[in-house]
Amino acid sequence: MPYITPYPGGTLSSSAFLFIFTPMHPYLDPLESEFKKRYHRENARAIKSYLRNQFEAYGITTPMRRRLCINHMNKGLPRYREVPAIVKSCWKRPERDWQYFAVELLAKYRKEWDNKIVKLIEWMIVHKSWWDTVDHIASELTGPFFQLFPEKILRVTASWNRSENIWLQRSSIMFQKKYRSGTNSELLAKYILHLKDSKEFFVQKAIGWALREYSKTNPQWVKDFVSTHDLPLLSHREALKRIVK
Repeated sequence: MPYITPYPGGTLSSSAFLFIFTPMHPYLDPLESEFKKRYHRENARAIKSYLRNQFEAYGITTPMRRRLCINHMNKGLPRYREVPAIVKSCWKRPERDWQYFAVELLAKYRKEWDNKIVKLIEWMIVHKSWWDTVDHIASELTGPFFQLFPEKILRVTASWNRSENIWLQRSSIMFQKKYRSGTNSELLAKYILHLKDSKEFFVQKAIGWALREYSKTNPQWVKDFVSTHDLPLLSHREALKRIVK
């Protein structure tokens, strides 16, 4: 069944709609109905603007979207082998809500992951990329994956760190952001130093954010690292936010 969604096509006229025809996995049908019921034009435009006009949105608040998604998953989950197709179906949708749902759906299957799922996770990082999904993936997928399969850390994250793709670079720095005392500080330092001369805002921001998160656990290490390396101003400022008031 084709997926047909209307959203404003540049004017307030009810006739000014753009229709997108996209194959849809049947598992998503009930959630689509719930999303459409709560479509809010003004909020949708504000969200689209916030995301630099790169993605559409239903205009649903984050708490409401999460409730809808949790309720949908609680009613039943598809078989694990169907999940990659569902994820990619969500990624074809113009509304950003679907990409958030795909991340959360895949996270529900952590106990069933094998080490090959990293290929799908990487695909998610490099398609329709922006900080919102990439950071959500780091929290819900990338970080947990490497805790489950630590033998994959060096080979996969080293290739990300040396990639020309800024979102893979960001992911190589951010995947440990929730590891706290389990953070491999030597690896974190190595990856940061490899990218410290990057002019990309989202890479510089990731460096600062990763250091700031680690400062919650090891503030002295972060202070020493920042004081002994010439980091971008943005990274430096972000790294010390919790330490220097």
